[in-house]
Amino acid sequence: MMRDAILAFSKQFDFHPVVEHQENLKITDSFVLIGMGGSHLNADLLLAVDPHCDITIHRDYGLPVVSSKKEQQSLFIASSYSGNTEEVIEAYELAKGKGLSLAAIAVGGKLLEMAKADGVPYVALPDTGIQPRSALAFSFLALLALTRKDDLLKETQSLAFIINPAEIEQSGTDLAAAMKDHVPLIYSSRANETVAWNWKIKLNETGKIPAFYNVFPELNHNEMTGFDVVPSIQHLTAPFHVVLLEDDDDHPKVQKRMDVLEALYTQRGMSVTRIPLEGKTRLEKMFRSLLLADWTAVHTAALYGLESEQVPMVEEFKKMIAL
Repeated sequence: MMRDAILAFSKQFDFHPVVEHQENLKITDSFVLIGMGGSHLNADLLLAVDPHCDITIHRDYGLPVVSSKKEQQSLFIASSYSGNTEEVIEAYELAKGKGLSLAAIAVGGKLLEMAKADGVPYVALPDTGIQPRSALAFSFLALLALTRKDDLLKETQSLAFIINPAEIEQSGTDLAAAMKDHVPLIYSSRANETVAWNWKIKLNETGKIPAFYNVFPELNHNEMTGFDVVPSIQHLTAPFHVVLLEDDDDHPKVQKRMDVLEALYTQRGMSVTRIPLEGKTRLEKMFRSLLLADWTAVHTAALYGLESEQVPMVEEFKKMIAL
């Protein structure tokens, strides 16, 4: 159950990833990660924590368009939780065909079968039966092992003693109730875009509702004008509930923009909730916020009488596209 996965999330920080075929692991500071859905969130998180990391994230068929120099210098990491994601399998085969340096992250499936047969370095994720979006700490630690971010790996593992998911649940319950019958708009700074995007994903997949996100300051130049409520469009803006993810480390002018936008939206009759990112380190802030998003999504699904773990429309789509 999704609730059990959230309650047990801190145990993921105890994972000690083992790089198999480590003798074949390319030593480099340049990376390309290919992944879809929950299987690229590890790279998004890495970039958010370490903005200087040279990692390109590819969420599509084929291989990313990069320079020949970048291609030759990079380690291409195929990330698929199930190990059977067709876009990732295709990219692996293309990269192998071009003689590029490869690594893999998966629970099992075709991807690990190929990596084992090809002598490609890989990290096998624990097969706990949880959904990919619930296994972010597992996949993040695996990525840190392949990219040799040893200090960050140790810091992440230390969160096992710091974060208690059960303590966050009530806040998620309260936020879900506040957003009932509304479509969430998750707003954050550009620095916290990964967090906002993950909130959206969790509300979509776990909460089973529409949800969207945007970032400051860009949204002040376009999106907010769509919410300059006048009688003729009030029926269009009424369904939205804005969640502001605020961070003490954000640029002071971004913090001011959040204050002003809240005032403008509230004056126009829109619902706004401010959610601070709490924690002593950037990693702690991000994982705490993502756990709050998990709880909010679970309780959102419950409010509408929906099952939170499975993604039936995704499975239906996969069957149809395979025809």
